[in-house]
Amino acid sequence: MPSADRPVYLRLRDHVIAMILDGRIAEGSALPSVRALAAEHGANPLTVAKAYQTFQEDGIVTVRRGVGMFVVEGAAFQLRQAARAHFLEQEWPEISARMRRLDIDPADLLDHLPA
Repeated sequence: MPSADRPVYLRLRDHVIAMILDGRIAEGSALPSVRALAAEHGANPLTVAKAYQTFQEDGIVTVRRGVGMFVVEGAAFQLRQAARAHFLEQEWPEISARMRRLDIDPADLLDHLPA
């Protein structure tokens, strides 16, 4: 699904997930403030708050009143497992079908991996 078709709060959520998985936000570290992330992405703070609420519901963050939201230990593993499952169940079938249509040998993909 093209990202432009996804609601803004889900795109913001995806961005924060990528930051956690890439190690730019470490477990135990604070998430960017709602206002800071909203300003960075030109989003409404309520939209960012909605994205952050999903992290609370999923147990990815813990809230320290007056301080902020912090990534819990094990969050990266949990997020990675969920992303892998989504990729294998939702995205991979479409990718593999497209590869068959284009007659792309999976071994050829290794020659095109980014450095």
